[in-house]
Amino acid sequence: MADPLPISYLNGAFVPLSEARISPLDRGFLYGDGVYEVMPVYAGRPFRFEAHAARLTRSLAAIKMEDPHTRAEWRELFSTLITRNGGGDQYVYWQVTRGAEFGRNHAPLPNIPRTVFAFCAPLPVTPATTFENGVECVTAQDTRWARCDIKSVSLLANILLRQLAVDAHAAETILLRDGELMEASASAVHVVLGGVIVSPPNSRKILPGTTRTAMEEVATIAGVPYKSASVSEQQLRTADEIWISASTREVQPVTKLDGKPVGTGKPGPVWRRIHEQWQHYKRELTGQPW
Repeated sequence: MADPLPISYLNGAFVPLSEARISPLDRGFLYGDGVYEVMPVYAGRPFRFEAHAARLTRSLAAIKMEDPHTRAEWRELFSTLITRNGGGDQYVYWQVTRGAEFGRNHAPLPNIPRTVFAFCAPLPVTPATTFENGVECVTAQDTRWARCDIKSVSLLANILLRQLAVDAHAAETILLRDGELMEASASAVHVVLGGVIVSPPNSRKILPGTTRTAMEEVATIAGVPYKSASVSEQQLRTADEIWISASTREVQPVTKLDGKPVGTGKPGPVWRRIHEQWQHYKRELTGQPW
């Protein structure tokens, strides 16, 4: 991963990231009491800002917090932050925690000034080998908590699950619960069954993905059938194609699962169609208001 870009935002000020500081009593630091978003930026233009901002607001509401900024305020903040970091292709990470209180109390939830932080980093470039050969994934039982629909900064379970992939020299860990596909440690998962793209339905067990929603729209444009439905472990393991998607990955083909080939062992024709349409979709958005 490339180093982050130099300018960050913290509680109303744009400061060098290397100098940004929060209190050790911040509830995000002590408890993981906060939520976050990651949004790609193409040619200086945030991608699907409204969807990311809406998900942040939903996550905040789920942990009994109001969004500290209006949409217009977030837009101004990100426009300045992206510009100060040179524009171009990057991504924005932003998070809101409940703030810092003097002491450590589980409850009642304090009504204190929120901590708002954001920084940028270069958008990862997908290697050409991924387009040619796909990526490998491993599977594991889903050991996360019961509210995966909240994009919480409490990510220890995800980190440990992702480490399983690192240990296996794989790209991701795909998660199974009660014999059904959920998602991956930091990605959504999609399968192709008989020419139809299938994604597990949104629930409290799955984060509603913004890239997933964009992929659904791209599939419609490309004329590829799509549906949201439960995917069994057997369907996953016998799928024609498997994909993972995330804000910093776009949509990538999985060609090996737990050491066994997926489909032909090469990126499939449906993925290639979606990938081509996705690039066209991004180009169409360049220069348009966000």
